[in-house]
Amino acid sequence: MRAMVLDAAGQALRLDPQRTMPAAGPGQVLLRVHACGVCRTDLHVVDGELVHPHLPLVPGHEIVGTVAAVGPGVAGIGIGQRLGVPWLGWSCGVCGYCRGGRENLCERARFTGYDLDGGYADYTVADARFCFPIPPQFSDVEAAPLLCAGLIGYRAWRLAGEAKRLGLYGFGAAAHIAVQVARHYGQEVYAFTRPGDAAGQAFARAQGAHWAGDAGQPAPEALDAALIFAPAGELVPAALAATARGGTVVCAGIHMSDIPAFPYRLLWEERVLRSVANLTRADGEAFMALAAAIPIRTTTTAFPLEQANEALAQLRGGRLHGAAVLCP
Repeated sequence: MRAMVLDAAGQALRLDPQRTMPAAGPGQVLLRVHACGVCRTDLHVVDGELVHPHLPLVPGHEIVGTVAAVGPGVAGIGIGQRLGVPWLGWSCGVCGYCRGGRENLCERARFTGYDLDGGYADYTVADARFCFPIPPQFSDVEAAPLLCAGLIGYRAWRLAGEAKRLGLYGFGAAAHIAVQVARHYGQEVYAFTRPGDAAGQAFARAQGAHWAGDAGQPAPEALDAALIFAPAGELVPAALAATARGGTVVCAGIHMSDIPAFPYRLLWEERVLRSVANLTRADGEAFMALAAAIPIRTTTTAFPLEQANEALAQLRGGRLHGAAVLCP
């Protein structure tokens, strides 16, 4: 099969046209990949900001495919069924976190496209426990961003609590889905983009944002909560300063640059600062049902598998609106 392979951090991905196809082991399914989203986490892996990936590695963790083979011990999944594979690819199932429904915090967890080969390929294997059925109204390309941008955005939105006015810092793949969830529940959304990004701000308003402006400027109204999707630590003090008393700021990325020192008064008055780590299967089930009910509309740019490096470059340079998706 074909696969795009990372040999070392900081290098471009290499096309391997004859990589050995994986086989479905116990508890696993083999998927024929039809679409795989290109996520900012992939950039963090490729650029070496997330250290110690399993190399050589096939990146990609927003996978939509159909079942080509079922391994021993898998029940309830049939050949030809369409499934999605997210970032959390395996957990131990026996620790306190797993038994408490918080497998996202499992200390032995493994992640798709980081510890485990992912979806920048014609085929991939996945743990059947962590595969989600895809609602039929979404095409493969439309569904791919739901598997991480959507799921992490949903978990961050849920952990922010009730908010009449919600700020979104960084308006990329995750935010363009989160704004639709927030608007579905009647929230006002304030979008903060890179300074001077008029096109990005227009995109945010087109997606339903009440207001859009530069991340460095103050919000026109005090926010009840803010979600930070951009991997920029300096946005944390800015978001706290924009948030009203008792508000919540959620850091939604898996990687962020260092947070600069800030005065205690920004956190005082019972503001809350918290992070989001990965996702749970309950998140996946709840979000997929909600995405179908709204329904979520993803904005995507499709690339052939061989152009994975170009898709990553466009994401790195902030030249995409919505999400990039590879189509093997």
